[in-house]
Amino acid sequence: MRPGIVLHQEERRAHCISVSIGLAAAQALGRKGAHVVVSSRGKENVERAVELLRSENIKVTGTTCHVGNREDRERLVKTTVEQCGGVDIFISNAAVNPFVGNITDSTEEVWDKILHVNLKSAFLLTKLVVPYMEIRGGGSVVFVSSAAGYQPVEALGPYNVSKTALMGLTPALAPDLGRRNIRVNCVAPGLIKTQFSSVLWKNENVFEDFNRKMIIKRMGTPQEVGGVIAFLCSDEASYITGETIAVAGGINCRL
Repeated sequence: MRPGIVLHQEERRAHCISVSIGLAAAQALGRKGAHVVVSSRGKENVERAVELLRSENIKVTGTTCHVGNREDRERLVKTTVEQCGGVDIFISNAAVNPFVGNITDSTEEVWDKILHVNLKSAFLLTKLVVPYMEIRGGGSVVFVSSAAGYQPVEALGPYNVSKTALMGLTPALAPDLGRRNIRVNCVAPGLIKTQFSSVLWKNENVFEDFNRKMIIKRMGTPQEVGGVIAFLCSDEASYITGETIAVAGGINCRL
């Protein structure tokens, strides 16, 4: 496994190092030998993630990054190249959701923030890493979307739309990147027990609604999503590109 770059939970704030999807992906890649670069807006989150990964003998570099900021994005990629010697893997896991309510009550500012962080930054970071992947002969990009992009959660309208858009960005990029020997795929997690999704699984009515839709009657774990991400970055997935893989317990995931 070559070096990797992993975006870890931009603006998904937690006061403890509860395992997130980004961290689980870093663990899965690191255990396969990748030098992972983890980032978050919060310095404490980065430090905790680095401490945990190093305790597992994973080679890791940590840095703060607000993916909505151009200078931060450029610094993240520059740090990765300096520390790892290049970029082979890019995992875009950054997301925000500052709005819960009726979609018609959402403001222009809410839409701008969600689309800027959840969608636009994923594309702009991909543009930044592609030249370095080309130098190394190819690479792999994975976007972290959500089953909410297929089955909208009523109170999360703008967030749902941003996650559907990531699924559209994936096949849109695939032909161009494929000519450069770079694969691009997407994962759509269902109800995964993380701090970020606690607004859903701590609400009994919302949880029961999810449970009715799931064939596997439980929440998923970050490790189950991280394992799929690591697979998509591996040689075993070398004939897969432009696809979205649902990790959602059997929820009907079709547009």
